[in-house]
Amino acid sequence: MSIPPNSTLMFAEAAEAGAAIERQLVTNAGRVRNLAQRLRQSKPRAVVTYARGSSDHAATFAKYVIETRVGLLTSSGAPSIASVYRDAPDFRDTLALAISQSGQSPDILAAIEKARSGGALAVAMVNAEGSPLEAIADATVPLCAGPERSVAATKSYISGLAAVLHLVAEWTEDAVLMGALQASPDSLRQAFQCDWSPLVDCLRSARGLYVIGRGPGLGVAQEAALKLKETCRLHAEAFSAAEVRHGPMELVGPDFPLLVFRQSDESAEGVEDLAREMIDRGAPVFVAGGEVHGATSLPAPGGHELIEPLLHIQALYRAANQLSVELGRDPDRPQHLRKVTETV
Repeated sequence: MSIPPNSTLMFAEAAEAGAAIERQLVTNAGRVRNLAQRLRQSKPRAVVTYARGSSDHAATFAKYVIETRVGLLTSSGAPSIASVYRDAPDFRDTLALAISQSGQSPDILAAIEKARSGGALAVAMVNAEGSPLEAIADATVPLCAGPERSVAATKSYISGLAAVLHLVAEWTEDAVLMGALQASPDSLRQAFQCDWSPLVDCLRSARGLYVIGRGPGLGVAQEAALKLKETCRLHAEAFSAAEVRHGPMELVGPDFPLLVFRQSDESAEGVEDLAREMIDRGAPVFVAGGEVHGATSLPAPGGHELIEPLLHIQALYRAANQLSVELGRDPDRPQHLRKVTETV
C-alpha cells in the first residue's frame, strides 16, 4: 500500500524552504555584508567552485550569476586534482567557493585546503554546523536549512541558491536583487502549492526525458534531472537549450518528453524557440515559467529573473515526490543511496 505523498520527509522538508531562506537572510546579514566588502576590496581575478551532487548544481547556478552580475570568470574545480593527484593550480588572487550540505566530503576538504594554501580566499557555504569544511574555510555562509533527513536534498539546495544570490547582491550592491530575495520566501510557499499533475501523469509511463534550462536555469535543470533519477528511478538528462540540438535531439519524439525551465531573462526567446522545435518533432513538452503554443504550461509564480529558477525547482520537488509515491517508491530512502557521500 503506497504512502500519501504529503506524509514523506521529502514533502515536509521541501515545504520548509521559504522558512529556511527567512532564517538565512537574518542570520547571515552581517557576515555576508562583511564578506562582500572584503571581496570588493580584494578584487579576486577569478572564482573556482567545489561541490558534489545537488551542491554542484548550485555551483552551476553560481557560475552564471557571478559571471553575469559580477563579471568574474567562474569555473568548476575538479576536487580530484587535490585529493587523488595531490596537485594544485595557481590560486593567487582567486575566490575558492565550496558549497556543501554536510561539509564532510574528503575530496572537497582536500580541494579547499589546497586552494587556501595556494593563495585563495576560501569561502564555505555549508548547511551542517561545526563541519570540518567550516573549520578550514576563511569565511562561512551558513545555509540555515536545518536538519534534512530525507536522502533527497530539497530545502538545502534552494538555500544554496539563495546564499549565492545573497552574496552577489551584497557584493554588487544590487538593491533590486536584494529586495527580490527578501520577498522570495512567500513566492516559494506559493510555488510549492503549484499543481504539476500533467507532468506527473506523463512521466508515470515515460522511459526517460530531457530537462532543459539555460543560464541560471541550467543548474536547476541539472537538479531536477537528479531528483527524478534518485526518487523515481527515471532516466533524466539535463541539457542547455544550446546543446540539446546536437546529438541528444535524435532521441526526441512522441515517447520522449521534455521538461523546459524558462526564466524571464535574455535566454527566454531561445528557450521558447527550442520548445517549439521539439513540439514540431512530436515530443510532449512541458514548460515552467512561460506559455508556448502546443506545450503544456506548468504553473509557477513569476518574479525576478534570478528568483524564478528557485521557484521552478520548488514546484518540481513536489511533483517528483508525488511521482515517486505513485510509482510505489519511497523518495526518502532510495535503494542504493545514502545522505552523506564521502567521495575521495
